[in-house]
Amino acid sequence: MLVLRLLNVVAPAYFLCISLVTFVLQIFLFIPSMFRDPSTTPLFSPALLHGALFLFLSANALGNYVLVIQSSPEDLDKDLNLGKGAEVVDWLDGSRSPGSALPSTHFCRLCARVTQRHDHHCFFTGNCIGSRNMRNFIMFCLYTSLACLDSLVAGMAYISATLSMSFADPLAFLTLLPHSISQFFSGALLSSEMFVILMLYLWLGIGLACAGFCCHQMLLILRGQTRYQVRKGMVVRARPWRENLQEVFGKRWLLGLLIPVLNVESDYHRQKEK
Repeated sequence: MLVLRLLNVVAPAYFLCISLVTFVLQIFLFIPSMFRDPSTTPLFSPALLHGALFLFLSANALGNYVLVIQSSPEDLDKDLNLGKGAEVVDWLDGSRSPGSALPSTHFCRLCARVTQRHDHHCFFTGNCIGSRNMRNFIMFCLYTSLACLDSLVAGMAYISATLSMSFADPLAFLTLLPHSISQFFSGALLSSEMFVILMLYLWLGIGLACAGFCCHQMLLILRGQTRYQVRKGMVVRARPWRENLQEVFGKRWLLGLLIPVLNVESDYHRQKEK
């Protein structure tokens, strides 16, 4: 448990550090290198369009990241009774309260909170993912993968121009790291160039991981399931996939794709108000 709590603190700091490094490299290294002659650069030049695209992706990734953290798990009182057959919940004081919460409600010992429609605990946000922040979490994964892909392409263009090499051969990227390490220790490669090459592989790994996780999460949403329900073997009521999507993304789904907005109220909130 101590290791998990430490990881819950280190992982968000690691992600924010990688985000800061990516932003600095893009703004102060990659984008300026695209300008051949700033005085004659047209308004809609590729460099300016790339900069605008990167800022859009970064703002959405960071905005949804903040919303995932701010949308904390539910505060469910012990006297809440929303129907029979609900899952037995282990509360903070060690008591067990059957029928006191909706199905798939889970108490997380790392958060010391209760999450409605619990999916999993995300160490990179230091928060549990549930009904209140599921949409923001998916948007965070989507835009993080796109920002990493954008940084990967810009970094490869920078390395290609700096080292006068071509990535037309697919094997060129695979052999770039071992070849660069040998050049770095021989003194033929600068430290800044070696750092960018290392970041290329880091962006590739993070981008693929976030894209794969986003696709897996979308598949579960279409089926009306959460990772917690799959892990516990819970049987869910079959519903049309459109209803499952609307439950997570709401009616303002298009707005959530363009700008970071808070998630719509869950069914738990509507039942609680009634």
